[in-house]
Formats: sequence, structure tokens, C-alpha cells
Amino acid sequence: MKTALITGTNRGIGLELTRQLLDDGWRVHATAHHPVDSTELTELAEQFPATLERHALDVGDPTAINALSRELADESIDWLINNAGIYSPRGAAFGNVEDVDVWLEVFRINSVAPMLVMQAFAEQVARSEEKKIGILSSKVGSTGDNGSGGGYIYRSSKAAVKAAVNAVITSASIDLEPRGINVVALHPGSVWTDMGGPHAEITTAQSAAGLRHNMAELSEADRGRFIDIDGTTIPW
Repeated sequence: MKTALITGTNRGIGLELTRQLLDDGWRVHATAHHPVDSTELTELAEQFPATLERHALDVGDPTAINALSRELADESIDWLINNAGIYSPRGAAFGNVEDVDVWLEVFRINSVAPMLVMQAFAEQVARSEEKKIGILSSKVGSTGDNGSGGGYIYRSSKAAVKAAVNAVITSASIDLEPRGINVVALHPGSVWTDMGGPHAEITTAQSAAGLRHNMAELSEADRGRFIDIDGTTIPW
């Protein structure tokens, strides 16, 4: 039985990824800041008592991340999916970016946290069969795909995720090559979630299915790619 660890599973894409993997017979370690507050996640736990484990985790807290890693020290994690993230204030347009603390918090959760999670669970991923790490990013972090401007805090935080992934991949080419860990960034598409808004294009079910397909199809040639929901490469 394959095992996944997914962050940010209380709602949206993370919740749907959890549901679909459980339906496919996976074991899932689902983390959220307050997992017991999610009615849907609780219902999944009741439906899959033997294969779903919920964990309270603040991905911005290194101590909590390391504690969970110790708790799961004997696990083999085939897929580590860094899904947890936060959005910046929607009014953060040019001339209206003033709250530095908000900007730094978005950076901390969207950029630093995935690095800490990957670092903490590298050993569990390395001992698995698939050895795959996916970071949910967004094409709004792509400078090559930016044709509308604005979104300074969110765009820059997602661009920083790219820089973080690049750093990991560069080091992995030296340090983790013998373990075969494959790390990629994944764009979930424009999804009907609280973050995606009412003008999005696809459902969470469609997004999760696409993400699962892209993770399943990863090969050595995909290391470091920024993969769109349709499997194409997004320019950095």
C-alpha cells in the first residue's frame, strides 16, 4: 500500500487530494492547522479509519514539523505533497503595498514552510518506492507568464517558492541523487476554491485528478519542472 503525506487538507484541493487517494487505496497522513474543525475531513476519517490519519500541524512552526517527523519516523512516504498556503490581501496593488508583516507572513508560509517540510521528511520519502515531492505553486509566480501585473505579495511569494525549489534541486543533484528523490512544482489550475475565487475554471475534483496524474507520471526527466495542470511546462 502506497502512502502520502499532504499538508493543508482541511478544505479545497488538499481535502480533495486526500479523498481521491483514499478512494484509490492509499494510506494518507493528512495535516491541517485544526483538522478536527473540518467536517469533511472528519467524515473521511470515519469512512477510512484504517487508512487516514489526521495530524494537527502549523507548517509555519519548525518545532511542530520536526515533532511530526519524529512521530512518523518509521513511515515510508511515497508522495509528499506541500499544499498548504495562504493568499495575500487582494488589494495589494501597486501603491497599496504597506503591511510588511503580512508580506513576510505570506513568504513564510508559501516559501519557507515547504522547505522545512521537505527537509523534515526527506528520510521517509527516500525509503519509499516512488520518492516524489510535489509543491503546489501557482503560475502567478512565473515572471514569464505575468501579463497582467499586480498581486505583488502573492506573486513574489510564489516566485520565492520557485527559488526555494531550485535551491533544493541544485543540492539534491549532489546530496540526494543516490536516494532518487524527485521534486517538482505543480500548478493546480484555476480552481473554484476560496483562493481561486468565483471566476476560476475547474473544480477541486478536476484539479486533484490532474495533480494525481502528473505526480504518477513523474520521471527522472521531470526533476525541477514547473508543471501545469495539463502536464505542460510553465516558464519560470
